[in-house]
Amino acid sequence: MTEVMVRGRQQPRELIENRVSFAGPSSELSIYDTYLPAERVGLSAGELLYCGMISGRKIMHAHGDYQAEFLPQESFVMAPGEKVEIDFPDARMETPTSCLTIEIARERVETICTRLNSAAPLQREFEDWRYRPESLIHAQHSRATQELLQRLVTTFSENSSDRDFLVDLGVSELVVRMLREQMRTFLLKMCENNPEVNGLGAAVHHIQVHLDQPLDTEQLSRIACMSRSRFYSEFKQHLGCTPAEFQQHLRMQAARDRLARGETVTRVCFDLGYRHLSHFSRRFHQQFGVSPKQYRESRDRGTRR
Repeated sequence: MTEVMVRGRQQPRELIENRVSFAGPSSELSIYDTYLPAERVGLSAGELLYCGMISGRKIMHAHGDYQAEFLPQESFVMAPGEKVEIDFPDARMETPTSCLTIEIARERVETICTRLNSAAPLQREFEDWRYRPESLIHAQHSRATQELLQRLVTTFSENSSDRDFLVDLGVSELVVRMLREQMRTFLLKMCENNPEVNGLGAAVHHIQVHLDQPLDTEQLSRIACMSRSRFYSEFKQHLGCTPAEFQQHLRMQAARDRLARGETVTRVCFDLGYRHLSHFSRRFHQQFGVSPKQYRESRDRGTRR
């Protein structure tokens, strides 16, 4: 979502958090542009608020001492009643900091959770599908989520006879993707604390602690005490991806964290099981939109600010 064109953004009424909004069924999309540096700007959520970064950089202050950068192609979800404060260190008239929010009625989220629990129930050790307000969601967008958000911006802002129907479908998909992201984080934490929670949990934990090794699906199936086909089915139902996609996701998150701490690209590449720097760099660029070297240099500049 490198560029989002919406009517009403060209002539801002405010220089800090200028807002353009579009109402939909049980939802509302807003786009915020900030043109001047600012600190501790408040944002509160009456309902669940899905925030997606478009351009620039924010510093989010939430949950007591929680503080994190909010960058393009990332999402941040605020629970109903939650409040955050935001810094805009890089906002300028010529390069505004921009993000979108989609406010979603909590009843809508609960309805979708009920349908998921009926259509795709989880193993009993992993509880039910539900939104967990205590579990922070701050995640990198997948390509599919990025495309969905771009499509939602277009759908919310157009004037067609089937607009509300398409908005409803898109918001439902967004909620499911959000719940899957939160469930993945929840399962990872559970498997980290209790690797033997069940067979699937043991397999997930094995992937977590052996990121440098090639994926062996036969071994993972044995660890999970399942046939190969059942293991794939259970894995995708609970984590929303294949074991290979999951390993790739964890590797990329680990690579980003280690590069942000200043480790060399070469060391991170080989420590995470990649045999060629070109392959690692290509994967990283596909995930984050910049090369590992560019990302590391950008973190170095951010540290020196």
